[in-house]
Amino acid sequence: MSTMKYPRYEYSTEAELNIFEFESIGIKGKIVKLVQYTEMNIKGYYNLAFGDLDIITREINDGVITNNGDATKVLATVVSTVYAFTGKYPEAYIFATGSSEARTRLYRMGITNNLEELKNDFYVYGLKNDETFEPFIVGEDYLGFLITRKN
Repeated sequence: MSTMKYPRYEYSTEAELNIFEFESIGIKGKIVKLVQYTEMNIKGYYNLAFGDLDIITREINDGVITNNGDATKVLATVVSTVYAFTGKYPEAYIFATGSSEARTRLYRMGITNNLEELKNDFYVYGLKNDETFEPFIVGEDYLGFLITRKN
């Protein structure tokens, strides 16, 4: 696995590497985060879902904005799960979009911060308003993102 230029949290996962769990530690205390990869209706394409763990349902609450003061570290951790997941499933295409425009901008920030490193190992695409993909361009607005491992 590539070494990240930003610090990240340690995570726990299961054998299939579909769900990653880690704790965000910041100004609001410890908050459990989940990253989940779910196969979409196109074989080999996986949706990346991310958010706070809802303690009651044990599912992701992707609508809450935590503002725990550690966004860069959280995003670096999410990126590290992409490395782990695609290490096990090298043919996978990972699709990510935010539950809101603000969350999508947060994803874009995470990709931008890690882009040079990501481009060593992945093809990174942005989903444009006309529903076509283009190679990711820093500063462009995208509806979502698609990432796949370079072989």
